[in-house]
Amino acid sequence: MSNELMNQEIREAIEAGETALISLREAQAQLNSARNWGIFDMFGGGFFSSMIKRSKMDDAGQCMERAKQDLMRLQKELRDIQVPMDLKLEVSEFLSFADIFFDNIFVDYMVQSKIAEARAQVDDAVFRVESILMDLRNLQNNPW
Repeated sequence: MSNELMNQEIREAIEAGETALISLREAQAQLNSARNWGIFDMFGGGFFSSMIKRSKMDDAGQCMERAKQDLMRLQKELRDIQVPMDLKLEVSEFLSFADIFFDNIFVDYMVQSKIAEARAQVDDAVFRVESILMDLRNLQNNPW
């Protein structure tokens, strides 16, 4: 692969990484909001706080789905320059359903646990994408 083509591939990977980072940060913000509403819900928030929390979880799920698509694009771009990457993001459908219809402290605790797991996955993905971007920028600035 020529230097010019390699530089183009690196630029495309950086762009894909920056887009993924934006999506991941949006997911972080939505998960933080869902966590906060979940805490309120656990301490007696009732039906309306459950509905708001569910809405925030849906928003977070959409952000995570967008981030997953962006990460898949980044993964493709990294394959073009021979850099491996494997990231997974998931949201549990059953727990969000159960939270509204079986509103009690145990289900709320499980939902908070799933929100925490999703936040940890997103935080890990942010860290990994930031590291990849740093490596790509170093590669771009210091060609082989």
